[in-house]
Amino acid sequence: MTEKTRSLRNFFLYKCLFALTFWNHVSLSVGNELFSSVSNNFPEDGSDKKVKSLPLLYTNSHQSKANFDWVVIQNTTESLSLSEITNSNVKKLVALLSNFRQGSRIRNLTLTNMSVDWDALIEIFQTVWHSSIEYFNLNSVTQLSDIERHVFDYSGTSLKALTMKKIVITDLYFTQDDLYEIFADMNIAALTVAESEMIHMLCPSSVSPFRYLNFLKNDLTDLLFQKCDKLIHLETLILQKNKFESLSKVSFMTSRMKSLKYLDMSSNLLSHDAAGVQCQWAESLSELDLSSNQLMDSVFECLPVNIEKLTLQNNQITSVPRGMAELKSLQELNLASNRLADLPGCGDFTSLEFLNVEMNSILTPSADFFQSCPKVRELQAGHNPFKCSCELQDFIRLERQSGGKLFGWPAAYVCEYPEDLRGTQLKDFHLTELACNMMLLLVTALLLTLVLVAVVAFLCIYLDVPWYMRMTWRWTQTKRRAWQNHPEEQEMVLQFHAFISYSERDSLWVKNELIPNLEKEEGCIQLCQHERNFIPGKSIVENIINCIEKSYKSIFVLSPNFVQSEWCHYELYFAHHKLFSENSNSLILILLEPIPPYVIPARYHKLKALMAKRTYLEWPKERSKHALFWANLRAAISIHLPLADGKRCGETD
Repeated sequence: MTEKTRSLRNFFLYKCLFALTFWNHVSLSVGNELFSSVSNNFPEDGSDKKVKSLPLLYTNSHQSKANFDWVVIQNTTESLSLSEITNSNVKKLVALLSNFRQGSRIRNLTLTNMSVDWDALIEIFQTVWHSSIEYFNLNSVTQLSDIERHVFDYSGTSLKALTMKKIVITDLYFTQDDLYEIFADMNIAALTVAESEMIHMLCPSSVSPFRYLNFLKNDLTDLLFQKCDKLIHLETLILQKNKFESLSKVSFMTSRMKSLKYLDMSSNLLSHDAAGVQCQWAESLSELDLSSNQLMDSVFECLPVNIEKLTLQNNQITSVPRGMAELKSLQELNLASNRLADLPGCGDFTSLEFLNVEMNSILTPSADFFQSCPKVRELQAGHNPFKCSCELQDFIRLERQSGGKLFGWPAAYVCEYPEDLRGTQLKDFHLTELACNMMLLLVTALLLTLVLVAVVAFLCIYLDVPWYMRMTWRWTQTKRRAWQNHPEEQEMVLQFHAFISYSERDSLWVKNELIPNLEKEEGCIQLCQHERNFIPGKSIVENIINCIEKSYKSIFVLSPNFVQSEWCHYELYFAHHKLFSENSNSLILILLEPIPPYVIPARYHKLKALMAKRTYLEWPKERSKHALFWANLRAAISIHLPLADGKRCGETD
């Protein structure tokens, strides 16, 4: 019994030593970096969860080189990452992978920097296919050559996803089908071939289990999967950064993919000619990315009817035509970086909840957007060249009423025009209601005009402006006629010492007191009186003007009667006009009787001004003061005038 126990113990020790020696050759370090399993991104239960990307293995900086000439980047219980695979160590790699039979705990395998031929790559694939590996990643496969047809055994595999990135084929001449049919007929759920300059991919020969295909950054064209009815389980198709040109052909490509939900066609050369070109999309397609293409407004004629999320960012769209596309299921629309001049309406997008129109050419967004789009929960309209004017006031007011539906407010909403407001945030831009309401502005201007007209009319009536205008016109006409008829008489010589203006009711004082006392020295003082000096045949206005201009002074006998006389008013006006036109001190005011201010009419404002600013002579009631009054008056009108006989009169005392 003891012998048997000793033998079993020795056998067990030998087995342990062998195992330790084997794994020592496989890896000299164990990675301590977290590994994110692809299985977390790809559902195993057949659910409808979309798979948009499959993560590659992340490696740490600890590397070791074993006796097999490759570098072990990561070696954990479930993951293995190797680098520097060449034709010389492929056999040893295949021998290693052959140990990972189904039931092994290894699930993830990454091979990086491979330089092998086609036969070696197929041998690696075939070995992995019948191992426990579920997620296989190939990075940087160079010098892939000698491509020829192989019979591949797809049966009994645990593999779920294959990712190949940066595959370089050095063969110039080979049969394309020998290369592509290996991948097209793979019975796995997810396939990624990225950054490999791939120009085509065959349609599977039978119904394919592919649910995820990613052909990022290749050279695929419109010929891909045309009339292919084998991809009925495909849910996610990524064709970003290829060379597709026709949107309608892309739509027909998807028409037989009955389970397709997500399609990424961004960064291609897509355009759509709306002239009679039909489109037929997969009815199951709910999310479509057409960003960074060459699409214009006509793209709305070629869209999936059941689309829920649509990305048209960075195209050449100027407007969303009404009635062209009725997308009742559309919930999210991205139109950023286009050429839109206004916000699109929601007449054809009754379920729209999210709209992005950032970085367009919108100057003044429509203020009725949220009324036409009641279901919209978020609007991204920032980074547009907003024109801060009255039209923008309603949009700013709309933001206050929307309850935070404007994404990026207020930092992303800044005035671009006019120049003096550039950089001002919309929340700080304000204009008065009067400046923005044209009707209110017109009514206000009209009212102000009416008030102004009324004030001017009142002042004209109150100050008798029409009368002054009429008098000015008469004076101008009189001067013009005088110049035309007797131009030689324009340089007139003074003929009178003074012109006397008075009311007929004061004529007794003028005739009995004023004239006799001033003309008592015969021939020395010449007074101009209308009764004796007005020339018959001329108008009264002409006579008044001529007498005033031929007189050295103008004497106005002021009394309550004077301000009631129309002709006295004429005479005062023309004398006052001479005062300003000739800049002469020619007015003499004699206050015969006190004049109460209320008696003076409004049109006599010049008389009020003269009496307030100029000194006037007041007729004294005491007889003892009369001599002084006449002396002062003679002194005021004293001037040498030529007499009729050519003699000069001496200056009066």
